[in-house]
Amino acid sequence: MSQKTVFITGASSGIGKETAKTLIDQGYIVYTAARRIEKMEDLKQLGGIPLKMDITKDEDLVAVVERIKKNHGGVDILINNAGFATYGAVEDTTIDDARYQFEVNLFGLARLTQLVLPYMREKQAGKIVNISSAGGKIYTPLGAWYIATKHALEGWSDCLRLETKPFNIDVIIIEPGVISTEFDDVYAGPMLQRSHKGAYSTIANTIAKFSHDLHAKPNGSSPPSVIANTISQAIKARRPQTRYIAGKLAKPMMFVRQWFGDRFFDWLMGRMLS
Repeated sequence: MSQKTVFITGASSGIGKETAKTLIDQGYIVYTAARRIEKMEDLKQLGGIPLKMDITKDEDLVAVVERIKKNHGGVDILINNAGFATYGAVEDTTIDDARYQFEVNLFGLARLTQLVLPYMREKQAGKIVNISSAGGKIYTPLGAWYIATKHALEGWSDCLRLETKPFNIDVIIIEPGVISTEFDDVYAGPMLQRSHKGAYSTIANTIAKFSHDLHAKPNGSSPPSVIANTISQAIKARRPQTRYIAGKLAKPMMFVRQWFGDRFFDWLMGRMLS
């Protein structure tokens, strides 16, 4: 393998960190980015190159891409992993919170992609891996803004794939299911702050308990390595799939959503959360 330069966002924990470890071990030059640079010290010890970056700050994105360009020419493989979930009833979630959800999960990702594309076009080669979610195809109560960003990312990625095909640039979507990461802790607390009282309190508390119980089960979620290995497989493929589905519950839930229709899926959500 000719040594490729990989850039992974959101690499301070979970899927991003595990993917960085996997690709460092496989011989890639791996740059990692996150706001919490101290959380990536272990990646530095392994041979990674951690950089402090806020995905919502344009000056950070420009500086990081320029540094990679100076040191290694540019980014051969971009893994857009940075993201988080804003959960709470639509009525209880401020529009400012909703906007920030889109800034992190879509607009920051899109801006970073714009910055790395010229190098890929010039080389007539490159891979852009966008970490979506099973939530890019299904839906859950109290997840409207998060689900909206992932639905948007799916469509955005499809359009980008067509635009970049003439330049031999692959756009790959990864759709994880339930993964053992900080994700559950990060979204459940703020969700309960928004909606644990008032009209949506019953459903908020039910979702929080369901999520906690699911992650507490020995086989309730998949380890981040499942997604890291999927990404590794995708970027090595000569002709990668446009989408890869991996992780607990992803395939069955997406199958039901696609083939059984809205009303049945609505009923299923109600049964699961009753």
